Amino acid sequence: MAQTNEQSDFSGNRSDDSGSRTSKLAGPGMLDSLTELPRTLFEVSMLTTQWASLMREAPEAQPHPVMILPGFSAGDSSTVMLRRFLTQLGYKPLPWLQGVNTGHPRLLEAAMIRFYRLSHSMGTKISLVGQSLGGVYAREIAKQFPDAVRSVITLGSPYGATETGSTNPLVEKLFERMSGLTVEELRAMMPSARESAPLAMPTTSVYSKADGVVGWETCIEPESPTSENIRVWGSHSGMGMNPDVFRIVADRLAQDPESWQPFKADRTCLKLIYPPTDKRA
Repeated sequence: MAQTNEQSDFSGNRSDDSGSRTSKLAGPGMLDSLTELPRTLFEVSMLTTQWASLMREAPEAQPHPVMILPGFSAGDSSTVMLRRFLTQLGYKPLPWLQGVNTGHPRLLEAAMIRFYRLSHSMGTKISLVGQSLGGVYAREIAKQFPDAVRSVITLGSPYGATETGSTNPLVEKLFERMSGLTVEELRAMMPSARESAPLAMPTTSVYSKADGVVGWETCIEPESPTSENIRVWGSHSGMGMNPDVFRIVADRLAQDPESWQPFKADRTCLKLIYPPTDKRA
């Protein structure tokens, strides 16, 4: 990607050094969109070959429940491997049990109700891991129940998207057809999603600049003492099966919220695996 003097503000607009508005956040590149499927399949194959090493490298777990929310047009079957991974590490992964995530407004409400009931029945804080649209939902749940959420991890979640144009056009049309909403209407229903302030708990946003479904700039936020952005190599759809993402999830869940520290690739000798992180203006 060519370097420019443009900067992104929190509303999704770009401005040049003089402060004048120029263009909206761009969507995914054409080549990235065209190669999304084969790259996803490659990540799945890499997970099977690296499974044993992932288990060996994972830090000592801090056992607690983890609710996992699937992305748009996906269901709990898409998070099976991540849940199996976390189970073997000692966590208690919780499926969202709402069927296919069509983006319909009732699904977010149902997910909030499920989270509320789980937090009360378990009597402990729950971490949230959401892929794509599931991560947008995870952040909304965290804002509604901040005292019940231990940490939030989003995987390629376009919570910074404010209007159409920042997502693959075919995916946008499918979303409108399945949910009955445009991106603008979805945002209007979640006014807190437009807030740029960091969440009250440790938050990790995983993104890829080669994302073939959503514009990567919509997946990051300003960093703070308890929030971070971690860039990975990979596709959008494959994040739920990407071994590098699994390493991040295991590392972040093992953090004590009271002494939370940003992710450091050099701590696990993975400097070459994780590319430099981009900072939100």
